[in-house]
Amino acid sequence: MHIPYSCQQITDEDIAAVTTALRSEYLTQGPAVTAFEDAFAARHQVAHAVAVANATAALHIGCLALDVGPGSLVWTTPNTFLASANCARYCGAEVDFVDMDPATRNVSVAALAEKLERAQAAGRIPSVFIPVDFSGLPCDMREIRSLADRYGFRVLEDASHAAGASYLGRPVGSAWADLTVFSFHAVKIVTTAEGGVVATQDQALAARLRLLRSHGMTRDPVQMDHVPEGAWYYEQQLLGFNYRLTDLQAALGSSQLRRIDELQVERLKLAARYDTLLAALPLRLPPRLDDRESAWHLYAVELDLARTPASRAKVFARMREAGIGVNVHYIPVHLQPYYERLGFSRGDFPAAEAYYARAITLPLFPGLTSEQQEFVVNTLARALNSPGS
Repeated sequence: MHIPYSCQQITDEDIAAVTTALRSEYLTQGPAVTAFEDAFAARHQVAHAVAVANATAALHIGCLALDVGPGSLVWTTPNTFLASANCARYCGAEVDFVDMDPATRNVSVAALAEKLERAQAAGRIPSVFIPVDFSGLPCDMREIRSLADRYGFRVLEDASHAAGASYLGRPVGSAWADLTVFSFHAVKIVTTAEGGVVATQDQALAARLRLLRSHGMTRDPVQMDHVPEGAWYYEQQLLGFNYRLTDLQAALGSSQLRRIDELQVERLKLAARYDTLLAALPLRLPPRLDDRESAWHLYAVELDLARTPASRAKVFARMREAGIGVNVHYIPVHLQPYYERLGFSRGDFPAAEAYYARAITLPLFPGLTSEQQEFVVNTLARALNSPGS
């Protein structure tokens, strides 16, 4: 039996939507992109959704739209994928980290508040903070917004895991952050194969994002410095990039988005079933909080090393040997050689490091059968009870 840690779910309706786009007048820069943006914005109760080639591109132009550049300082969490920090480095900014909360696995608001107090005394307040909704569980955005307003930094929420999640009764991306990034990679909640969105309530930021995703170029006379010479005329207003999403991808995204709630229910049921099946094992299970609903992009457990004779490495190897595509999310960013060369070292963010040493991500995706899920749990139980390093 082979079970991946995640897998896209493509239906006949998805294929038909892409086929329609293929047969249309536009393969890129056409109406399917706008339709996808509008549908995503409506679902997430946000004024503007700017679609781009991938979430890394979204983070990059999000930083640029918030004026991140040489001399800027950007903070994020070490418990994330590399892109959450790299995006600031692309802009020439300095990066620092705030340790995670062991209970939620998201950034610790207490650690953030403490670090901001020290930073204010040193005159080193960040210009942008990038909280990450790890595994699809929204961060404590209300508290983060309060700190942002107090200290004067902008908030770029990395909700790459969290399309469809909710916080304090509203969809992620609808409030609290200046900008929110979502991912549509193949293993995400909904997919465009590759793709991303930057969502915002701010019209000026949205206009700048649209320039940045397409070479900094505009055909809108309102945005031009000069009177247009004719209908062909365009101007480059700033240094942008080719980060556009194609109409084929957007058509797939719109089709997927129509069943985001159905996909969310399936993930929720699978996560709840894992909670029950794994309850007696020497594990720490993912957190659940009453004031927010995770998108359940990942189901990550932590080994209780005091109650199992097996190491994480041995459990991981035995699961893979059984054909189960477990994974580890994530190696803390500050432990990567690139960031070590910038001055970070082991011991800097102990909560993230301790979590990483115990973490394993189990398969979770719509279409995972009860038989497969039970095979995962039974194999994990045997691995946890088998001594070895």
